[in-house]
Amino acid sequence: MSQVLHTPPPTPQAPAAAPDGTAPAGHDLAALAARHGLSVSGARPSLREYVRQLWARRHFIGAFSTAKLTAQYSQAKLGQVWQVMTPLLNAAVYYFIFGVLMNTKRGVEDYVPFLVTGVFVWTFTQSSIMAGTRAISGNLGLVRALHFPRAALPVSFCLQQLQQLLFSMAALVVILLAFGVPPAASWVLAVPALTLQFLFNAGVAMVMARVGSKIPDMAQLMPFLLRTWMYGSGVMFSIHHMTGPDSDVPSWVGTLLQANPAAVYIDLMRFALIDSFDGSMLPDHVWAMALGWALVAGIGGFIYFWKAEETYGRG
Repeated sequence: MSQVLHTPPPTPQAPAAAPDGTAPAGHDLAALAARHGLSVSGARPSLREYVRQLWARRHFIGAFSTAKLTAQYSQAKLGQVWQVMTPLLNAAVYYFIFGVLMNTKRGVEDYVPFLVTGVFVWTFTQSSIMAGTRAISGNLGLVRALHFPRAALPVSFCLQQLQQLLFSMAALVVILLAFGVPPAASWVLAVPALTLQFLFNAGVAMVMARVGSKIPDMAQLMPFLLRTWMYGSGVMFSIHHMTGPDSDVPSWVGTLLQANPAAVYIDLMRFALIDSFDGSMLPDHVWAMALGWALVAGIGGFIYFWKAEETYGRG
């Protein structure tokens, strides 16, 4: 028998480089990927596309926030009752310490509704920012397993806190009526005030989500920063009375306190709900300040978060 040797087929040779030393067109990986409709996995989309993707997942954001709210007190015997009891107990503690022992209620009409409104509105901002700080670092399994715009996480946590606030607002209405505050047409102003506050909270939450994803210790530091912020936001005392013409507080300190975004939203809610808290107690151009803070924090925070989209969950 004769043995036939089969010569293996020749290996295709790579095209030679161009005379100027640049890679040939066949080696242009970007052009090759574009020709076949491929894109870099996890690459940051354009800002417009990112907004479109986020809007397309609005149902997921709503369902996720509702599920987190339902599960929050699932192990407690009183269950969802704690959604109202927690801020009420905080308000009771603040009333005893500040209203009774420190007598900050002096000169403030309807102090209990005044205090409870401040506590509820502040808790909305505080909880939104704390949840936003852990939005990425506390959900790495979800971030690494699924592809979705990461901004959905801090936004959903803020929406969860808004739902929590709406439960608390039902209790607040009962308190207002019990302390003789009559219903008024101004109560509808609570809707735009809460809308602007939600935009502000979501923007700050997205900033802190990006910071918290890089610096995990930020979640341990934030309670101290937020507590300091609370004491300067007029939750337990009236900034109007503290910075009045008979006060020893320097004018520039009063201006800073009144421009504080948390204080702005608290004052707007008090103005909307409490009859004795009239327009003379509000800082000048308060609605313009509320809108300005919402736009600066909301748009700025969103862009700041989007710029690091491809880095979340890596490393």
